[in-house]
Amino acid sequence: MQVRQNGERWRAPYATDPAATRGRLIPEAFSPTRSDFQRDRDRIIHSTAFRRLKHKTQVFVHHEGDHYRTRLTHSLEVSQIARALARALGLDEDLAEALALSHDLGHTCFGHTGEDALHACMADYGGFDHNAQALRIVTRLERRYAGFDGLNLTWETLEGLVKHNGPLLDASGAPTRRYAATGIPAAVLEYNAVNDLELACFAGPEAQGAALADDIAYDAHDLDDGLRAGLFDLADLARVPFLAGLLDEIDALHPGLEPSRKIHELARRVITRFVEDVIREGEARIARLAPGSVGDIRAASEPVIAFSPAIAAADADIKRFLFARMYRHPEVMAVRAKAAAIVDDLFSAFRADPARMPAEWSEGLENASEARIARRIADYIAGMTDTYAVLEHGKLFAATPNLHWSPPSRGLPLTEP
Repeated sequence: MQVRQNGERWRAPYATDPAATRGRLIPEAFSPTRSDFQRDRDRIIHSTAFRRLKHKTQVFVHHEGDHYRTRLTHSLEVSQIARALARALGLDEDLAEALALSHDLGHTCFGHTGEDALHACMADYGGFDHNAQALRIVTRLERRYAGFDGLNLTWETLEGLVKHNGPLLDASGAPTRRYAATGIPAAVLEYNAVNDLELACFAGPEAQGAALADDIAYDAHDLDDGLRAGLFDLADLARVPFLAGLLDEIDALHPGLEPSRKIHELARRVITRFVEDVIREGEARIARLAPGSVGDIRAASEPVIAFSPAIAAADADIKRFLFARMYRHPEVMAVRAKAAAIVDDLFSAFRADPARMPAEWSEGLENASEARIARRIADYIAGMTDTYAVLEHGKLFAATPNLHWSPPSRGLPLTEP
């Protein structure tokens, strides 16, 4: 039996081994100082798309308060949780970190609102999918290197980026439930034709862990942001049994605790309980499967890194609560409608005259097909930050919707005694 101290790094035989990577589409010399997965992580961090996440919406638009999450802060929080899961389960931490940092690269301005609006604009041209857009970014749209477009990431990172939510195809080759109605995005199919990502298999365990880290971060920190924005109260959370139990625990240990600290204690406990559950459930599933390699995990009939049934139910309850009380709150919906109008207007303006885009985006479209022009416009709009989209709208239209909404921040700032 392997004995190790808490937090000690180790790599299990079923982890993804950077020394056995399937490599990059365009071969490169090995680095003498970094593993291939470390290089992937570093390329993601230094990419233009990653920096843009600073001013891309998570739920609240960027100017609604300094303490609310953006895509960048969310990605950093997901990365921390993904590394913790990887270390505890003996997985490759660097690959888990690369996947966590890259998972939101394809998101548009204005969060899911922007994605929904852009998907509607692209309905006749294959739609818009943020996972497929992330793949386009790291394989085509980033132009930083002399020898290739994109970031030329390893097969394992690309596989995890595309399949972190599970296989895209079933055993018969048909799209799985997520893509049953729309089909697999063209960007994924086009890349898969030149570099087979094995779309009918699960991704490696690091990608599975990063996907759960995303869920954990969403749950904990959207509760935090929603409470601080005044969209709901701590008392409202008693409707969610899992959260009610945590609040009772906090009250028993710290009676009379001030609300700002109570919010932090709640978020911290949500993360801790979920992370510990994934570790226990992952260890149990690994013990049952007894994988000898990462290939055994990819070939399994179910995810190996997962929530237990009890925590999966708690996760679903929290998401239902947040959907009703936060994502569909009237104030949030009012801002979402205005943000969608900005995306619609921008797409229409560029569709009518692609030359309104900067030269590097409009170049070569003179005789292009409608589909190619539309996809170029979608690439341009998807890359915009919230700030840039508002500024571009202001240049093209006489009036731009006002997205400002300043919810009453609760419990901030903390004051010295």
